[in-house]
Amino acid sequence: MSELTPHYENVQAHYDLSDEFFALFLDESRTYSCAFFENEGYTLARAQRAKVDLALDKCDLTPGMRLLDIGCGWGSTTLRAIDKYGAHVTGLTLSRNQKDHVEGLLAASPNAWGSEVRLQGWEEFDEPVDRIVSIGAFEHFRYDRHKAFFDRCRTILAPHGRMLLQTIVLNERDVIRAKGLKLDREFFAFARFIATEIFPGGELPTPHRVITMAEESGFSVGRIQPLRPHYARTLDCWAAALRERRDDAIRIASEGTYDTYMRYLTGCAELFRDGFIDVMQFSLAVRD
Repeated sequence: MSELTPHYENVQAHYDLSDEFFALFLDESRTYSCAFFENEGYTLARAQRAKVDLALDKCDLTPGMRLLDIGCGWGSTTLRAIDKYGAHVTGLTLSRNQKDHVEGLLAASPNAWGSEVRLQGWEEFDEPVDRIVSIGAFEHFRYDRHKAFFDRCRTILAPHGRMLLQTIVLNERDVIRAKGLKLDREFFAFARFIATEIFPGGELPTPHRVITMAEESGFSVGRIQPLRPHYARTLDCWAAALRERRDDAIRIASEGTYDTYMRYLTGCAELFRDGFIDVMQFSLAVRD
């Protein structure tokens, strides 16, 4: 087992704020990552389901496979993998609130036999699996753990195993320059705000870093699908919903929390729209 200790306190500082608060602006599945507006007329909930299906389809799941869902959140991907694909899923989260919520979903599902959720980090998981999916968790891993993460995934995956990694990325400097953008004082001030007030300890990788680390650990990198405009729209939906429930947000949390989250949601939407950051799905396969 790894001697690395999961960063429970960093994750819980954000995700254990209040399930009731997050429910104010997330869709009913509480999917807290980029949606996929495959059809212009999709609601947020439909677009979130489309994103989950997009990710799971790339895993090439068949009934009875064991799927590891790293950073399972409030369980939308875990439940979809069970219900649509017949997978036996182990979901990992560092959030106590999320674990309790997913346990309730699994208990209510007639198809969830053989599936579970654990309050556990990937650093502590060392069991064989057929497939891995991780949506919106890699951003929480610090640079010094990237290699260990891919090494662990490669070790536990079966021969010919597949992995789908969705993560926000900081675009390469040449890409940013080509868009006529500058990494100026305002950009770094907002980045500090996100790193201290919203996602403590988080670090965004570049696409090149993800590819390099994955390949060094024994993966071949297949399709890389950018979803940048979809995240801008997702954040717009979240901000609009939270704004509409302002009084409830202040009652549940505080006016300061409401203001902080509005700054976070609207500011990140602009970073995606401008092209400073992107979100990408990386299709990875165990290399022979």
